[in-house]
Amino acid sequence: MFLETYARGPSQQVSGREGGEPRLLQYSAPMPKMKTHSGAKKRFRKTAKGKLRGRRAYSSHILEKKSPKRKRRMARPVEIKTQDARRVDKLLVKGGRK
Repeated sequence: MFLETYARGPSQQVSGREGGEPRLLQYSAPMPKMKTHSGAKKRFRKTAKGKLRGRRAYSSHILEKKSPKRKRRMARPVEIKTQDARRVDKLLVKGGRK
């Protein structure tokens, strides 16, 4: 909070209240900005239409028993399901990587 007094001329001072008391000004700081979750911005990407794309599950280990066709399919990113997309959207406050 700040005190406010205005000087008018060499000896006059005008205050907010009668009796010469200075009035108090309300100072409100802006709310802190939301930050993008650093882990989410590395894992998810927003498409031009606003859909979320991410890496497929079960694609990083125990690959020996998976067929080559299945491994190729898992290498491509997929659209995130709507149930998970709501959660990821909260983490990607500023839109994620483009």
